[in-house]
Order: sequence, then structure tokens, then C-alpha cells
Amino acid sequence: MSTPSPSLPGGTWALGGLTVTRFGYGAMQLAGRWVMGPPADHEGALAVLRQAVDLGITHIDTSDAYGPRITNELIREALHPYPESLHIVTKVGANRDEQGGWPTARRPDDLRRQVHDNLRSLRLEVLDLVNLRLGNAEGLQPGSLAEAFETLVELQQQGLIRHLGVSNATEEQVAEAQSIAPILCVQNMYNLAHRHDDKLIDRLATDGVAYVPFFPLGGFTPLQSSALSTVAARLEATQMSVALAWLLQRSPNILLIPGTSSTAHLRENVAGAGLSLSHQDLAELDAIGHGMPQA
Repeated sequence: MSTPSPSLPGGTWALGGLTVTRFGYGAMQLAGRWVMGPPADHEGALAVLRQAVDLGITHIDTSDAYGPRITNELIREALHPYPESLHIVTKVGANRDEQGGWPTARRPDDLRRQVHDNLRSLRLEVLDLVNLRLGNAEGLQPGSLAEAFETLVELQQQGLIRHLGVSNATEEQVAEAQSIAPILCVQNMYNLAHRHDDKLIDRLATDGVAYVPFFPLGGFTPLQSSALSTVAARLEATQMSVALAWLLQRSPNILLIPGTSSTAHLRENVAGAGLSLSHQDLAELDAIGHGMPQA
């Protein structure tokens, strides 16, 4: 049985009754190009998943839409029967089309089908945590989530889902979800350069709700990248390592799910996220998101 490694950066976090390592793994990149089709290196993909568990990672993020079905099938092939300590988080609310697009699929029948598809492809009787993906491929979109979220609550009451969360959600949608049923996770775009969820992260930390950022290096301007490079060079580390370490130090409720299709890169990410950032490092990095580069 795999147990959380004390050497993993950030320690652990309680998702309800589930304990997960704050450093997790996102399986999206295991599928083929543009997250469509099988990986170029099937055995290499299986090796990455097994390496993640061997390192002590107990939080794997996936979706049956990746591939589609590819990442879930890889997870099942590599890791089933799953260690008791391993918790797989999936999401529903979008499909894939033949052009590689991400059309929304949040009608009640769509969501029921997706939950059953995830159960089948992962070979599970119950899903640990399911995130409702909102918005669209372009980003956040306002609007009520009530019908879709209530459908997931019904599936939870039927014993098919243990816990619920939301992804790509506005603050208003997070609050609406919380008014319907408890959520344990919010998964949004957030990084050094995109700090729009700062207040939400702090509120969720008070509520004991996890925040899972995606695109930890997405959308940087050249100036912001330069500022990050300066700190990384001083620490003799990669930009990704610094960005991951900053996220872990930003708030105790932040969980990381960086993805990779390389075992070497996975080990690099784990080691890099364990960087200790000084007050000076943090001040310079914080300035990136506030548009005030340090001299």
C-alpha cells in the first residue's frame, strides 16, 4: 500500500475524510497531441503514473474527456487495483468533438452519462471527488449552475460520488454551489501573473475548501516572464519550480496538479516545488501579479 511521503513538498490536505498530498499529479498530458488520442509512448505513460504513486503522490486529477477516455484507461491499466491511499479526482461538464474542441455538456442526462463513463473507464464503484466544469474553452462564463450541480448532488446521494467541487467557476458560482451542497474543491486558472482569485483563495482557506490552480505558467507577458526568470536564476532553479514553490507557499489550501508525460520531469517538478523562497523572493514574485516589477 502506498502512503503519503513526508518528503513531498507541502505535506497533506484533508478533502473531507480523504487525505491527499498537496503535490498531486494532473494526467491530462498523458493523452496524445492536443489531448486527443493515445500517447506516443504508451509504456512511458504508464511509467509516469506508477512513478507518481511510488513518489507518494495520493492525488491524481483526470477526466474521461481527456483523449477522450484515454487518460482514465491509462490510470486503470497502470494502477488498478488502486492503493487505498490514492484518490482520483475527475471532472464532468464538457465533451470532445472530432475537431478537438471542448463543447459544453451540462444537461442532466449529459452529466449522468459522464459520471457513469468515468466509473466504467476507471473501474470504480464510487468516484472520490467530481468537479463540475463550468464556462467554456475561452474561460469563465457567468450564469447559474443550479440544474447541473443539483444533478451531481443527486448522483452523490445515490452513492456514486463521495465529494463535489467546481472548476472554471466565478466567485458567484462558487457561492451558489455552496448554497446547494458542500464543496471541497475549486479548480480555476491562477498563477503568479493571474491573481484574480486572491480573495476567493483566502475565503476558501477559511472555509477549509481546497483551491487547485491550473496553468501555473499560463499567460505571462515578456516583462513578467523576465521577472520570474530573474528569481529562478538567483535560486539556480527552473521557472516552473519557482512558480510551483510560490503556489505552495501562497496558501495552505492550494493543491498542485502539474502534468507531465516524463518520469524525469515529474521528479524535477517534485524537487523544484520544495524550494524555500525567501522574503525577498516572495516580494519580487508577488510584484509580478500586481504589475509593479521590482528594480
